[in-house]
Amino acid sequence: MNSKERLTRRLAGKPVDRAPNCNLIMAFAPLYIGKPQSQFYLDYKVLVESNLRVAKDFDLDILGAISDPFREVFDFGGKVEFPEDDIPLCSDNLLKSYEDLPKLQIFDPYRSTRMQDRIQGIELYKREAGSEYPIMGWVEAPFAEAVDLRGMNEIMLDVYDHPEKLHQLLEICLEAEIRSAVAQIKAGADLIGMGDAAASLLGPDLFGAFALPYEQRLIAAVHEAGALARLHICGNTTAILNLMKLSGADIIDVDWKVNFKLACETYRGYAAACGNFDPVAVVQQGTPARIREAVWKCLDAGDANTLIMAGCEIPLSTPHENLKAIAEALRDYPRY
Repeated sequence: MNSKERLTRRLAGKPVDRAPNCNLIMAFAPLYIGKPQSQFYLDYKVLVESNLRVAKDFDLDILGAISDPFREVFDFGGKVEFPEDDIPLCSDNLLKSYEDLPKLQIFDPYRSTRMQDRIQGIELYKREAGSEYPIMGWVEAPFAEAVDLRGMNEIMLDVYDHPEKLHQLLEICLEAEIRSAVAQIKAGADLIGMGDAAASLLGPDLFGAFALPYEQRLIAAVHEAGALARLHICGNTTAILNLMKLSGADIIDVDWKVNFKLACETYRGYAAACGNFDPVAVVQQGTPARIREAVWKCLDAGDANTLIMAGCEIPLSTPHENLKAIAEALRDYPRY
């Protein structure tokens, strides 16, 4: 059973040889193959090469085009720096005032710089391993993108001070993300992941007003284009689990601060829960024995369609034996 078959069967609740290993890999990948971080963010060939190596060597089941949250910001016209051996930095907000909102032009993914690079990465994945692995494209969810463009503090004030202007910004972000997602699907993406980390800071009422409706529309567009949707919201989302299940996502990631059994029960009949051991305390700093215990605890809490990952990205300095231990724990679990 290859990775593509494994994920398809697991999402349908059908028997599999093991649960899919759906860890998010970013900065770990270029380090693993000895390439500078900046090349991973700027050259799709490095992103694809490094992720393929990691997937094969550590038995991962998804090839991702995720890299950083600033691809769209760059293509909107924002200033993004790319240190040689660090993550990209955006130190200045592109949208300082809503008076400049009419100047914010939605980019064409095919004529952009960084989103086009992602599209090319998906095309290369498709040629290299599309029959074996599911390919995951990536976009920022609209609320997260609004934060990337305007700033966290500013957006958190806008929900009270300028809600109508914020909705106008969210509409622009939504259209950009739909265009980007559809372009990736046409290039060969089987599913689209979307990050909405900033939305974890919203209570249920604000999440329901400013994040969820835009997630729903983005996910509906992904489905209409023929792909699955994966919603990733970092942080403690316990207060909004009942709203997140209404997003329409096929897979919903669960960070380590959330009770995984509660998440699985909440999402039952709506989406496959994916999670959720601590990426630092367990994966980076733990032992293979502790990792096995954490993986099995998640599987015990889950359902026939539950997927496994650390709560967020695999840390850069994770020991190789620890990442291998996740796959070993999945293979050895006795109760599939």
